[in-house]
Amino acid sequence: MKIYSWNVNGIRAVHKKGLLQEFVAKHQPDVLCLQETKANQEQIEVDLLDYEEYWCSAERKGYSGTAIFTKETPLDVRLGLPQHIIKKSKLTDIYGDTTTEGRVIAVEFEGFFVATVYTPNAKDDLSRIAMRQQWDPSFLAYMQELETEKPVIFCGDFNVAHTELDLARPKENKGNKGFTDEERAGFDAMEEAGFVDTFRTLHPEGDNYTWWSHWGAARERNVGWRIDYVMVSEPLLPLVKHARIHPEVMGSDHCPVSIDISL
Repeated sequence: MKIYSWNVNGIRAVHKKGLLQEFVAKHQPDVLCLQETKANQEQIEVDLLDYEEYWCSAERKGYSGTAIFTKETPLDVRLGLPQHIIKKSKLTDIYGDTTTEGRVIAVEFEGFFVATVYTPNAKDDLSRIAMRQQWDPSFLAYMQELETEKPVIFCGDFNVAHTELDLARPKENKGNKGFTDEERAGFDAMEEAGFVDTFRTLHPEGDNYTWWSHWGAARERNVGWRIDYVMVSEPLLPLVKHARIHPEVMGSDHCPVSIDISL
């Protein structure tokens, strides 16, 4: 099974240019998880043959949002964080209510879950760090809850570079958004809970990134960040045959990431 994740930074633009269709035709993902769709389903007719579509859009138009396209019909589809987890956390701040921003979808298959997340950005002035310290454990609690039922594969834009290997200029960016101690600790907690970073496990070397700034020809020079991940429950790790980053796929400031897993 091929599971892909891609922050498309606006699905309507990527679709209009034909880049989404080209990508799907070439890579043929079995499950495609998208982040930052910036659209409601009724605003665009994607119509990818052989795929069912499940959308979790933000209440605010043209903002955030996630979607999952799958060839196999899921047993269940769960949009957003569960209410009992939301009630335990403070997930609203001056920028709005993150639970209305379409940031999480989970789909259930026979032997496992696939979930996708678009983690809130900490902001340049780190004004959302306090909320991130609520969001990260809330999302992790949800993944752990799903794991009590079945193993979990979760992927998406986590908006954090975990280690110095995960960005081209760690010294210059230490303490900046995406590379603060608080955000990195949120990722540490996922690993401590038994979830595995598939790409880093299979590729211990650096210089592999998934997001690049639009400034200074950063993508051409590969001055980037790895902030998009596919994580799996530890028992699934032996089934992961490949974990890849696809920097050649254009259309967004992010590129897709994927795993091939024997399920």
